[in-house]
Amino acid sequence: SVCQVFFHTAEMKRCRSSVSLFFSGGGEGSLDRLLTSISSGLSPRKRTTSQCKSEPPLLRTSKRTIYTAGRPPWYNEHGTQSKEAFVIGLCGGSASGKTTVARKIIEALDVPWVVLLSMDSFYKVLTPEQQVTAASNDYNFDHPDAFDFGLLAHTLRKLKLGKSVKIPVYDFTTHGRQKDWKTVYGASVIIFEGIMAFADKELLQLLDMKIFVETDSDIRLVRRLQRDITERGRDIEGVIKQYNKFVKPAFEQYIEPTMRLADIVVPRGGGNMVAIDLIVQHVHSQLEEVRVSPLISPYTAQPLPQTLSVLESTPQVRGMHTIIRNKETSRDEFIFYSKRLMRLLIERALSFLPSESHIVQTPQGEDYEGRTFHGKRITGVSILRAGETMEPALRAVCKDVRIGKILIQTNQDTGEPELHYLRLPKDIGEDHVILMDCTVSTGAAAMMAVRVLLDHDVQEEKILLVSLLMAEMGVHSVAYAFPQVQIITTAVDKKVNDLFHIIPGIGNFGDRYFGTDAPPEWSDEEMDEPSY
Repeated sequence: SVCQVFFHTAEMKRCRSSVSLFFSGGGEGSLDRLLTSISSGLSPRKRTTSQCKSEPPLLRTSKRTIYTAGRPPWYNEHGTQSKEAFVIGLCGGSASGKTTVARKIIEALDVPWVVLLSMDSFYKVLTPEQQVTAASNDYNFDHPDAFDFGLLAHTLRKLKLGKSVKIPVYDFTTHGRQKDWKTVYGASVIIFEGIMAFADKELLQLLDMKIFVETDSDIRLVRRLQRDITERGRDIEGVIKQYNKFVKPAFEQYIEPTMRLADIVVPRGGGNMVAIDLIVQHVHSQLEEVRVSPLISPYTAQPLPQTLSVLESTPQVRGMHTIIRNKETSRDEFIFYSKRLMRLLIERALSFLPSESHIVQTPQGEDYEGRTFHGKRITGVSILRAGETMEPALRAVCKDVRIGKILIQTNQDTGEPELHYLRLPKDIGEDHVILMDCTVSTGAAAMMAVRVLLDHDVQEEKILLVSLLMAEMGVHSVAYAFPQVQIITTAVDKKVNDLFHIIPGIGNFGDRYFGTDAPPEWSDEEMDEPSY
């Protein structure tokens, strides 16, 4: 069958041979920030919690695993996202098939980092008076006033800039938000769906593509009947009454008029694969392919930054480097002397933490003026897997230190670092953080890890990056992007080869420490971790 798709862009006109395309006649004017309220109300929905479509974080297709709560794979030399995320807005009536269309688009896009955001998570918390109204089935949940558009616009704007956000979990039983919110990270593509997705002009400005899912009203009613009876325990009369009194009028007054704002109108929802293919083609044409390139080549000839501290090259330190750099060194000796260096490195890093004068009384009854840590907490964060080997040294010198973990892997096809997993302590934004990685060559993984910490409200000046060995390229990259991050290492090597190996280097630290083998083309920063 022929798909009727409404598209504004000239590029898609070329598809007229196989698909009927019609240009919508809507002007450029947008709706008011919040549409005028109506007098009727709506009975409360009997769902438990909002179904934020950012979870589950994995979507497995026949081709690949898509990380639906992932981090965009690359940051430029300034430590910012190379390109803003492409935001698709999906609007349509209740039970029109918006979520199905969204998942079909995600599968066909074949892009590894996608966020799917639902308006269901952004219902307002009801006041005590509104709770009473909802209990008597007189509160309208399908009215624009029922949504927190301010929080929604703020959240979508941060996601588009590549920042992490907290997504509320709405409880439809109590008409309130749960205590724990979900953390979601920016992505290459963001799909935002909801019945009022086009009802706010600030939201419209954030959408790069606007899609309206058009489904026959009888089909939508049948779907609501099936869903509300089987999933929400409602009776047929109640569903039909709610539909006729509230859902249908809301669609006609607030939702259907926004069709004129859409770039594309998709009839028949998720079953219209011709329309979905056209959408995917257009999105692919808009997404620029970001490739890894030398980050700081213009800066490598400059002096090393003042934020860098290198452990004094004493005969002891140089002797330990001689042992661990030697390819003939046994694994046991490699581990032993690496641990000795790690202990010295951590001790050196602690000297950069803020301290203040503190007077104590000795057992002899005399005052001693010493120093004490001036901060709330110290947290260690290791970049898996090699950075994890530094945790025992940190625990040995910092009692009760909290530990977080970040897994960053290099994509073998694109050479880009990708965030796959993280576990950070609660309220880490209040802490001084020691970020641990054993080797840093280009600095790409370290930069992404710093960016993640900043997303969790850690102050840049409170981050200390510690590494056994760094290349000058990596030092310049991190220092240029994050000039307030203190960098501490035991040695800095001059060069990085075409495979991003540090020269003369130390080899693949993780493989030598754990006794595993890695392909020869892997760089020092790459890891052989299982998929999460």
